[in-house]
Amino acid sequence: MQRVGSDDPAERARAFELLVRAYWRPVYKHVRIRHRRDATEAQDLTQGFFARAFEKGYFASFDPDKARFRTFLKVCLDRFVIESARAEKRLKRGGGLERLSLDFEVAEQELQIVESAEPEAVFDREWVRGVLGAAVDALQRHCEVRDKAVYFEVFRDYVLDDEQGTSYRDVAEAHGLSVTQVTNYLSWSRRTFRRLALEHLRELTSSEEEFRDEARALFGEDVAEEG
Repeated sequence: MQRVGSDDPAERARAFELLVRAYWRPVYKHVRIRHRRDATEAQDLTQGFFARAFEKGYFASFDPDKARFRTFLKVCLDRFVIESARAEKRLKRGGGLERLSLDFEVAEQELQIVESAEPEAVFDREWVRGVLGAAVDALQRHCEVRDKAVYFEVFRDYVLDDEQGTSYRDVAEAHGLSVTQVTNYLSWSRRTFRRLALEHLRELTSSEEEFRDEARALFGEDVAEEG
């Protein structure tokens, strides 16, 4: 995330786009739950927060020696929401910038079935989902351009689908493969998925220590050997 303070406008914009993709769902749901704003207000605040952060360079002052970036972002967000309430005026969506394309309808549907209304837990869970979701998308693209689409299909059917009790043999029969092929495809896909998730995580963190801490949050183990 050091690139959000880059002097290169293109580099800064790319870093900010990456940041928005990773954090807009946690931000929206945090505003809905912690600050008890209705859906429309939360949408305005989410749009306004990122627009203001980009315009004013909120994140350029982040110090990875003091906190994780997602902790720092929440502090900035809470301050922004409180200040907007004091101003007693509705925020303009986008804050003068091009409006962000965010699927608030889907996020709101997800919020209706959330099991825990604890703001910190929801924010952190959404952050994890965002990182892993980006890795799934990256894996699919990675497979497609290498003519390994069936690898992703096997990964999707066995790892991602909610079907209970799916076996290697079930997946093999569904795709006309042998069980040995399914075993090999899953092994490759899992390794590649993990690597892509860690690559994405590196782009979202500002130091090796933060990267390792967040990697443990994702995978529950030390990944120092992957640095």
